[in-house]
Amino acid sequence: MHYPWWYVPFLNAPMLIAVIAVLHVLVSHYAVGGGLFLAVETSFAYRTKNKSYLDYLRQHAWFFILITVVYGAITGVGIWWTIGLASPLATETLIHAFVFGWAMEYVFFVLEIVSAFIFYYYWGRLDAKTHTAIGWIYAGAAWISLVLITGITAFMLHPGSWLESKNFWAGFFNPQFVPQVFSRTGGSFLLASLYVYLHAAFKVKDSAMRDLIAARSARPALLGAILVVLGGVGWFVFLPASAKAALAAASTLNLMMALIFALTVAVFALLYFGPYRNPGWLTPGFAIVLFVLGLAAFSAGEFVREAVRKPFIVYNVVLGNQVLAEEVPVLRANGYLESGSWMRAHVAARFPQAIENGKINEARLLELPKENQIELGEMLFQYSCNNCHAPKNGFSAASHLMRGWTTEMIRTCSREPEKLHFFMPPWAGTPEESELLTQYLISIAPAHPAGMYFGDER
Repeated sequence: MHYPWWYVPFLNAPMLIAVIAVLHVLVSHYAVGGGLFLAVETSFAYRTKNKSYLDYLRQHAWFFILITVVYGAITGVGIWWTIGLASPLATETLIHAFVFGWAMEYVFFVLEIVSAFIFYYYWGRLDAKTHTAIGWIYAGAAWISLVLITGITAFMLHPGSWLESKNFWAGFFNPQFVPQVFSRTGGSFLLASLYVYLHAAFKVKDSAMRDLIAARSARPALLGAILVVLGGVGWFVFLPASAKAALAAASTLNLMMALIFALTVAVFALLYFGPYRNPGWLTPGFAIVLFVLGLAAFSAGEFVREAVRKPFIVYNVVLGNQVLAEEVPVLRANGYLESGSWMRAHVAARFPQAIENGKINEARLLELPKENQIELGEMLFQYSCNNCHAPKNGFSAASHLMRGWTTEMIRTCSREPEKLHFFMPPWAGTPEESELLTQYLISIAPAHPAGMYFGDER
């Protein structure tokens, strides 16, 4: 609320977060599962004295570092950069609530980076026991990082008893923690096998070696798929009531849930009848299909997981319009424009006639010329609505959603959006400010499409 708004044309800022986050998550899970794969398989290769397999694992370790450490680190920083700009209040809330958790995560992240580079760059220079130990150190640190991040992101969907106690551990061990640890651990196993299959299908020419890789990674992939399903069921069971209602009310989310189910079944069947029962099926085409289906299922799951929080960014704490839930009554009494230093300064500089005794006189705002009211209404839209809606064109554009609405329908939506759609944040401002927003929305609302029949008119 007290931060300036970062405007991203067409896509809008939260969708930019979603794009970067999904691209990162698809690799960060491989960083966990792939680390376990390298630790287990390197131990196996040393134990069986399989030099050919060790040579392949060294190739895969280079691929692994390029994808997870280089690309993963860039997108990880990108997430922090975008959430700091697009959701500053939610970011601030998570930092303050989990300072200890973030500190622990950074320690294990550094341990991951150091051990990953030692594991690869000292390959052949360390004895087998030490080399294997470094691999296990990486795998353990990566999984602990996953657990720490999962506790914080799960908190965003269901803070649990933290709302009363504000205790770190109460927030971390929230109702969503265990289900999401299950699903993310399973997702790490599954995605790691899909990355391994994709890499091996193109890099390994010897059919016996390719069959060995396919067979060795089949069981972890199947176990991962099972854990994802178990975690998904637990995720649904422990959803807050309003999140379940949002899931049931949104047709897009229902389609996504059906897609997740269908893709998961398809991936499980391909894994079982392919690498598990018939390792020789591992060809480049098969690996690509399996990889694409797995990434599509995972991406759809991430989309649904994020979408059901509405109207909150942090459930029951930070609303989607970057307002603390507890602030809404104060903003309704004092005014949204008056309560934010950025907006108050803008109004004072642009419309000094609306200032009285150093404060905004709300009644005078409605005495401004119509074009000035629309200007202020547009600013209120950016702060109150742009988290989910582009204005005229773009993602979930407000203008298209209001096509053909009457003035009273628009005014009702401005005053009580949560009554029009329960997954929209409540209006956090005065009635006068609501009227300013109404004037802006009227100015961008298109008429009914030509040629449609309404009442006695054609």
